[in-house]
Amino acid sequence: MERGGAAAGCPVVRGDDGVWEVRGYDEARAVLRSTATVQAGLGIETVEKLPPSIRRPVLYRDGPEHREHRRQTARFFTPRRVDEHYREVMVRVAEARLDRLRADGRARLSELSFDLAIEVACAVIGLTDSRPGIKKRLESFFPERFGRPGLTSLHGVYWMARLNTNWLRVYLGDVRPAVRARRRARRDDLISHLIDEGCSSGEILGECLTFAAAGMVTTREFISAAAWHLFSEAELLARYRAADEPERLAVLGEILRLEPVVGRLSRRTTAPLDLPGAGGEPVTVPAGEQIDILLDHTNVDERTVGSRPRCLRPGRDMADGAGAPGLSFGDGPHKCPGLHIALLETDVFLSRLFALPGVRMAAPPTIGFIDGIGSYELRHCVVEVDADTRPVG
Repeated sequence: MERGGAAAGCPVVRGDDGVWEVRGYDEARAVLRSTATVQAGLGIETVEKLPPSIRRPVLYRDGPEHREHRRQTARFFTPRRVDEHYREVMVRVAEARLDRLRADGRARLSELSFDLAIEVACAVIGLTDSRPGIKKRLESFFPERFGRPGLTSLHGVYWMARLNTNWLRVYLGDVRPAVRARRRARRDDLISHLIDEGCSSGEILGECLTFAAAGMVTTREFISAAAWHLFSEAELLARYRAADEPERLAVLGEILRLEPVVGRLSRRTTAPLDLPGAGGEPVTVPAGEQIDILLDHTNVDERTVGSRPRCLRPGRDMADGAGAPGLSFGDGPHKCPGLHIALLETDVFLSRLFALPGVRMAAPPTIGFIDGIGSYELRHCVVEVDADTRPVG
């Protein structure tokens, strides 16, 4: 399926607003791997206002401390651990939600996928001692539409109060019970590791919500996006149904290359950074500048992904060791560690969904966007199954 012409224009340009935009794959990877850049965007401006005594979540840290934290927690995300520790959770939850679909005959896909994403992320993080209602608490914390908190308007005050209330609910209902249980007896999960590092309960709350956003919200959206492709493209669906797991994962990786859930990554330079420009001429980005990496452009850079870059072609040859999803999980020190988890849980769910007789999309999703990170939100997609697939009694 061809999705339009290839991206054109310079791989690195400076916008009228002073923000640099990177559209080339190699150039983007150079920015992400550079030691002369630090994390920007994603609310980091607010986090920087916290007292120095409060440890920042790993997403907002850079340098040796960040690298050491990532090294110590890498074991939670290796392909072997994902297969041995989390696959069983994925299968159990996916089959339970699809049993519900068979019983009811129809369901909203975003709700089924969010249930799965919550259970898997909670297993990784260690949020396994929650009070009832975790899904409702997380839905309130990650609403479909965000307001801007502040103290200069009624709107801002409302969103400030709502944000603080939701933080408190997640802390009391989910994080505090998990921390208390692990202070009594450590387990092999992220919260236990954070306790051993000396983190306070408030700091653990920040880390948990960071991982929740990365592991729950993004996976929910990708499952919906991948399902929409498969429902809409008969040839691709036939290939997916007939494939073994490695080939199915390749199909999903190619979909994710074209549909990155987070479409914009931002960095700020801490020293002058030289990047290739048009015609190979170097471009120097001064220190203190913001760089936005546009993944919907980098992931269709013909120099890296080959010909017909906007065509969905699983198994395409990628240059320079690039992976099937392109830069959809980022690169460098802040590369998302959940690649193997996200792809496997998506496949565990979709391979079972599309094995149901008569499964069909009764209503396509509505599309919303979060401009700050170039993200999409897919809601209200309804899936149905034939009546004879429902259990009797």
